[in-house]
Amino acid sequence: MYTLIIDHLTREKRYALLKNNEVEKLVINQPRHQSSVGNIYLGIVDKVLPGMNAAFVDLGEGKKGYLHRDKLASFVQADDEKGSQSITSYVHQGERMLVQVEKDAAGTKGPRLTGIIEFQGENIIYMPHGKYVAISKKIEDYRLRTDLRTLGNDLKFQEEGFIFRTSSSQVKQEKLIAEIEDLRQEYKELLAKANTFKKPRIVLEKNSFLEEVMKEITRMDIAEIIVDDQVIKHEIQKNSHLKVQLYNGKENIFSAFRLEHEFEKALKRIVWLENGAYLIFDEAEALTVIDVNTGKFSGKNDLRETIIKTNKWAAIEAVRQIRLRDIGGMILIDFIDMKEEKDKLCILEIMKAELEKDERRTNLVGFTPLGILQLTRKKTKPAISESLTVKCPSCDGTGRILSPETVAFRLERELWEYGGADHEAVLIDTSEDVKIVFSGEQNSYKKRIEEILGLEIIFVVTQSEKPFYEIRQFGKPEELKRKVY
Repeated sequence: MYTLIIDHLTREKRYALLKNNEVEKLVINQPRHQSSVGNIYLGIVDKVLPGMNAAFVDLGEGKKGYLHRDKLASFVQADDEKGSQSITSYVHQGERMLVQVEKDAAGTKGPRLTGIIEFQGENIIYMPHGKYVAISKKIEDYRLRTDLRTLGNDLKFQEEGFIFRTSSSQVKQEKLIAEIEDLRQEYKELLAKANTFKKPRIVLEKNSFLEEVMKEITRMDIAEIIVDDQVIKHEIQKNSHLKVQLYNGKENIFSAFRLEHEFEKALKRIVWLENGAYLIFDEAEALTVIDVNTGKFSGKNDLRETIIKTNKWAAIEAVRQIRLRDIGGMILIDFIDMKEEKDKLCILEIMKAELEKDERRTNLVGFTPLGILQLTRKKTKPAISESLTVKCPSCDGTGRILSPETVAFRLERELWEYGGADHEAVLIDTSEDVKIVFSGEQNSYKKRIEEILGLEIIFVVTQSEKPFYEIRQFGKPEELKRKVY
């Protein structure tokens, strides 16, 4: 039985997916880390680098996007010997083009782009410059696949492309044809909008959080969904047959369901296993290392049995933590050394079975000669550690602390629990950076939350090396202000 808990009331959007009351997935969406995957921009080519067969595109938002030659619409549409032609044959500096984000910016790298724009329909993905027809691999019926491919080739213009989703196998052709026309019209309207812009800027912004929630829901036949926002409850009910329960409690929904500590656990470097063994996580920008240690577990019989049992438990928990923490890129797992080849094969089978539960694309490479297991996991957005923390100024980047945004949103959630209480004002000790994030531009968000809660918020700014807050006292505004001044 699945349970989906959605915290949507405040600026920081979150959800937790539980299976039989055990947390399977945590997702957090902060404004500063809003995923741009799927967003469409009017871009201007800033640089063309023949040596890399790539171009950097100005999107009007700081970091330049990376666009490989093979992702250019002009390259896909070309009929010549593509492999031998440089990128300079297909694009030039200063060229305006529509591009879509495939992967978010991370660290020093800008977002990865594609010129093969996709418009997501209910049953079809429409690509104005895709030039091919593809069928979902989950549609196994050969005759049905042939019929859909024939339909796609008959309907598409030469430059267009279609991908038929799994759901298209259950839909009449008339509905598929109508959907294609709707998607074509959507593209025409977007093109007309982009033509009105002179500078690079966003043309279409996706609601990535709601889209991710809906994808999660479509994967579940039976589930309990609990949300704290009437608006998102209505959106889910419009697009799903599952019942949605509205949470109206004063306490934040994650606190009420005892989920706040799960985010704390997802930031910890050490994860203990039930048998006394433990995992150590070391995350870098492009690489994560997981070290397996026997810890307090000594086994009952011989050393080999102790090692293989620990490695089995570690394999299952490592994959679970990779999903929970949303770790992407290259991952190395240093299991306790196994001498027998059959033991390594056993661990590989367990890893393979556990990774199949992950909707993100993974590649299990295998053990190196040194006995370290290699795998990769597709990274499309920041991991939880990147979303919730920043580099610690006190230790010159060797550790991490909670970001001002994370602390400000925690304060916001705590204050929501006092809405309607018999208080007129609250006195809060905080660092300057937390006050700035909480208050918003020209104190707009502070004023809004004061009106909603009926509570005047009085800040006392305290110098601190790290973001923090402390709710000192509730009372009457004049009494609390005297304590400040």
